[in-house]
Amino acid sequence: MAAKSAIEWTESTWNPVTGCDKVSPGCKHCYAERMAKRLQAMGQANYVNGFKLTLQPHMLDYPLFWHKPMMIFVNSMSDLFHKEVPREYIDKVFSVMRRTPHHTYQVLTKRSERIVKLDKHMLWPENVWMGVTLENADYAHRIDDLRHCGAHTKFLSIEPLLGPMPALDLSGIDWVIVGGESGPGARPMKEEWVADIRNQCINSGVPFFFKQWGGFFKKKAGRMLDGRTWDEMPAAQNKDSYAYR
Repeated sequence: MAAKSAIEWTESTWNPVTGCDKVSPGCKHCYAERMAKRLQAMGQANYVNGFKLTLQPHMLDYPLFWHKPMMIFVNSMSDLFHKEVPREYIDKVFSVMRRTPHHTYQVLTKRSERIVKLDKHMLWPENVWMGVTLENADYAHRIDDLRHCGAHTKFLSIEPLLGPMPALDLSGIDWVIVGGESGPGARPMKEEWVADIRNQCINSGVPFFFKQWGGFFKKKAGRMLDGRTWDEMPAAQNKDSYAYR
């Protein structure tokens, strides 16, 4: 059975790799690191190494047995494009995704430079959405790296949003997610930062998904912006428009 996810913009998770390390300010309070240490303490076999990067080859074939079509977040507990993940292993993950076209896979990375490096070697199936995570304008170069890869659907996860992003180049981008940081030590996010990104998405015709305000009590803070939720998603069949969940 697939692992159901509480993440608002997906349905399930698949982790053929676990563990990571920090590369930019958005990683400071990494939820995956907290969860990995908790699972290690509980004796979960996949987390015997805690948050040290670990390949999980026994997990590779799991989606082959999930017959119901699902939206699957790949490596919610790691980064598939981490330098310690061999290219051959990435190819194996992509092979499984190509063999299961009834699923839609969402892949996120902060290591956009490796997408550029590997792009010419990769076969991008239409059911793989490739995204980059960024937290402020200092990391906008990740968008440029993503834009030039061969993925059919490209998206941004701007979470945790840690500063204003007033001049986003959204050309070639199919979807934008924004969210505030949650959990212990969560850093604040200003409403005007979120509204500005939302407005840029509207002006560019890019679907916008607002995940959360965050904070220590994220459920209490909710996810309403200007009196409504924003759950826009890329249309599955029509890349020239977008659909609502």
